[in-house]
Amino acid sequence: MQQEYEKYYVPAQSPWPIVGAVALFLIAVGAGNFVIEATRGESGYGGYILLAGFVVLMVMLVGWFKNQIDESMAGLYSDQLGRSYRQGMSWFIFSEVMFFAAFFGALYYARFISVPWLGGASNNAMTNEVLWPAFEAMWPLLSTPGGISTQEMSALGLPTINTIILLISSVTLHFAHVGLEQNKRKQLTVMLGVTILLGIGFLFLQVEEYVHAYRDLGLTLQSGIYGNTFFMLTGFHGMHVTLGTIILIVMFFRVLKGHFTPHNHFAFQAGSWYWHFVDVVWVMLYLFVYVL
Repeated sequence: MQQEYEKYYVPAQSPWPIVGAVALFLIAVGAGNFVIEATRGESGYGGYILLAGFVVLMVMLVGWFKNQIDESMAGLYSDQLGRSYRQGMSWFIFSEVMFFAAFFGALYYARFISVPWLGGASNNAMTNEVLWPAFEAMWPLLSTPGGISTQEMSALGLPTINTIILLISSVTLHFAHVGLEQNKRKQLTVMLGVTILLGIGFLFLQVEEYVHAYRDLGLTLQSGIYGNTFFMLTGFHGMHVTLGTIILIVMFFRVLKGHFTPHNHFAFQAGSWYWHFVDVVWVMLYLFVYVL
């Protein structure tokens, strides 16, 4: 007896991968130039290139999401393809784990290796005198060899409020998922909407935190290794929260259109995975950047 296999849907050639690659290239080039220009106090095209990259990225996301939604609602996907999507999302989140691990690794190296080494630890007293006389090994470094000084960002206030907001958002998203699995559409809609509002609130307060850092604390990208690591970690995390919020907004409008069933909702589940990952990263960031 001949064994039957599931049909595996293979879409037509798509322009969105190359569009996405162009967007990421523009973001990388723009962000690099923007940081260099900000560090040197210069004005240039880095910000415009970065903005163009985000615009192209948004076009790619809208176009690709639309194609995926149309294919899914047309019933073209099989269980085997669903497993492929799960594997792909798992590897994507793993790549994001490695992305943030690199920045946390840079923070660890600066704080526990470079700073003690400059302070004369491990028999490096002579190096300390040559490179930075009278250097005090402490973290965070609130001054640079060039004489730029700053103040430390406290864990109290906005960072703590934002931590509470993200933790609550994970809970509301979980109940939204439960509502979907139990076919409680009102619970799904309300809890998902609350999660989106919490995400937007987090981003708004992070902008307020950055304004406070620049205006009141003198904490900028020019503030040495402390300022660099602070804005790199919190900035990239904010970018991920922005992307996660956009994904949840797309899911919200799909829910309003009646998409998803208790047994067929991987797109929603993938968005939930991503959001919970972003929340876990923030908790680690809150501990290692603000508290410890």
